[in-house]
Amino acid sequence: MAERESMEYDVVVVGGGPAGLSTAIRLKQLAAERSHEISVCVLEKGSEIGAHILSGAVMDPRALNELIPDWKEKDAPMGTLVTEDKFLFLTEKGSRSTPNWLLPDCFQNHGNYIVRLGYVTRWLGEQAEALGVDLFPGFAATEILYTEAGAVKGVATGDMGVARDGSHTDHYQPGMELHARYTVFAEGSRGQLGRELISRYKLDAGRNPQSYAIGIKEIWEVDPSQSQPGLVTHTAGWPLDSDTYGGSFLYHMADNIVAVGLVVGLDYANPWLSPFEEFQRYKTHPAIRPTFEGAKRIAYGARSLTAGGLLSLPKLCFPGGVLVGCEAGVLNASRIKGSHSAIKTGALAAEAAFDAIIAERSHDELVAYPTAFESSWLHAELNKSRNFKQWFKKGRTIGTLMTGIEQWLLKGKMPWSLRHNKPDHACLQPAAECARIDYPKPDGKLTFDRLSSVFISNTNHDENEPIHLTLKDASVPVSINLAKYGGPETRYCPAGVYEFIKTETGEDQLQINAQNCVHCKTCDIKDPTQNIVWVAPQGGEGPVYNGM
Repeated sequence: MAERESMEYDVVVVGGGPAGLSTAIRLKQLAAERSHEISVCVLEKGSEIGAHILSGAVMDPRALNELIPDWKEKDAPMGTLVTEDKFLFLTEKGSRSTPNWLLPDCFQNHGNYIVRLGYVTRWLGEQAEALGVDLFPGFAATEILYTEAGAVKGVATGDMGVARDGSHTDHYQPGMELHARYTVFAEGSRGQLGRELISRYKLDAGRNPQSYAIGIKEIWEVDPSQSQPGLVTHTAGWPLDSDTYGGSFLYHMADNIVAVGLVVGLDYANPWLSPFEEFQRYKTHPAIRPTFEGAKRIAYGARSLTAGGLLSLPKLCFPGGVLVGCEAGVLNASRIKGSHSAIKTGALAAEAAFDAIIAERSHDELVAYPTAFESSWLHAELNKSRNFKQWFKKGRTIGTLMTGIEQWLLKGKMPWSLRHNKPDHACLQPAAECARIDYPKPDGKLTFDRLSSVFISNTNHDENEPIHLTLKDASVPVSINLAKYGGPETRYCPAGVYEFIKTETGEDQLQINAQNCVHCKTCDIKDPTQNIVWVAPQGGEGPVYNGM
């Protein structure tokens, strides 16, 4: 076996999204302010910075104002200033608008920006590189390295040039070890390494089980007559039933560009539900369809969201490292915003790491980071909405009513916190006990199938590489998932990765089309037996989103 080479850094950051890049930027800013050399690198599994980034996104600029106050002068691509908010409750044929004076603060977007987060992330990468951060796109960290005492001492990247059967091709290269005094994990929602860390160090002890959602998004170029730059529309209700958490967004940007998406909570019960088809159906609603008359779909993608909030937040530090951004789960589900949270946690983690490094410390717990977080404006914001997802676990009617009371009437000052103990994967009911859902066939103009959607996500994987969607037990998909739950992986996956086929002997078999995977991680979260484990593929493979 070829020996792995190693590199030494003061700080290694795993993940080149807003949280990871903000960590690196703040470290270099502090180094310049204090005239202290510090070495920082960022590993990004996407082929380029921003390639795997997907978000709605309406962005609160507060954290960016703190991190890079002159972002306007530095031409940050902050898109379109919000000029109008709308919130609609949909029935199958009708809609009801909520008066703006009744909208709680969490649904007010005055002063925020409609952005294409991939572009913002790319710009953050340019700022980091200008400060001397080493950026390594196309390199996925796939292994955590530990000291003999059990502290994190860095990560290793995956081997390249491994064939489907495990043999080495002519292009084989062993992974690289990156050693650090502190390692920052910023992989985003349901990170491969973050999952290991939470389990190893029991970071979620005493917390609510984490709660997730899948967000499915398209970008359209619409007819100029339908373009309303600055308009932010959110909806609740149809096509989802009253027991299923979720809602939609419709964001109007400049140049006749509209972002549209549906978020579906992964605690849904009916295994026949398909978030992808629900999204396609949503676009046919009479209040939504006119926006897309004569329009052209130009991008598609999907991503999981870590949405449990403060009550599901794991411990943020452990020996040798920290969790930041969506890796930790600091998205504010009530505001439908996480970018500002990611930037803020990255900056706070950087400040704690920098102080430790100049004090000649390494591989210990950066307790100053969670302490700073708990006294920050971000913690205060998340505390106001800490019960949001918990209320909606009781159904849409109770969730809407109690969120209104808590956020509008009490301004987030509810005197108690709600608890739940059921993870998302345990919420599926047996297929025989649930009503089948018949979805209409796509028309190829407004509604589409999975494969044509994956095509415009620019997703690519080498078909000869090892399948990165691994099964703990290959018999489980047929013996349990198909037999009991009707094969839900064929429906919760938004990319057509999973399908059940018949063998030559007439037996059922799960086929994994790993080359279609858009890295949303939904299968890793929702699989009822937790038998599917998502791991990073080789190189910079996966989607190449253009400003999603």
